[in-house]
Amino acid sequence: MKSIDKIRVGYAVTGSFCTLAKSLEAAARLSSAGYSLTPIFSFNAYSIDTRFGTANMQREAFERVTGKKIIHTIEDAEPIGPKRMFDILIVAPCTSNTIAKLAGGINDTPVTMAVKSHLRNQRPVLLGVSTNDALAACAKNIGALMSAKNYYFLPYRQDDYLLKPFSMVADFSYMERCVELALSGIQLQPMVLGANPNE
Repeated sequence: MKSIDKIRVGYAVTGSFCTLAKSLEAAARLSSAGYSLTPIFSFNAYSIDTRFGTANMQREAFERVTGKKIIHTIEDAEPIGPKRMFDILIVAPCTSNTIAKLAGGINDTPVTMAVKSHLRNQRPVLLGVSTNDALAACAKNIGALMSAKNYYFLPYRQDDYLLKPFSMVADFSYMERCVELALSGIQLQPMVLGANPNE
């Protein structure tokens, strides 16, 4: 495997806004470790202001951590595969909307186009699930991607099994180990974790 400073990472972000702070921390750790990160934003992540911060604040934070401009259009994401831009593509957080589109082969956002283009080279895609319906409508789509080649998952758990019993969120503390293993074709286990120890 390449040395860390030679590994090129596409770091894609979708609109699970409550998880963006954890995603930013994980991106910062990867960058500090020496990985070369390029941020990719979905249309929603790039443009929507929420109670978790303005879109501009989020964009500036990810560009500061990665040192690169965000890919945020379909036309700019399309060359990722032909140019073999990345060794691994991370989508974290990955919403149920994005998961459904990936499972169904729909490529109508910068992130889904990035994944489609990247997969043509049979290189790993690492997903960080973050959705309120992971154990409901989204479950079949997660299952489809779990059985698809070149997809890997950050371990995830129910984040509030009492008030949101169908919700699951990736544990971003596993990011570095998952990247290392996915680059070697290995899924970190266990994939589904127990309840949040902080509850």
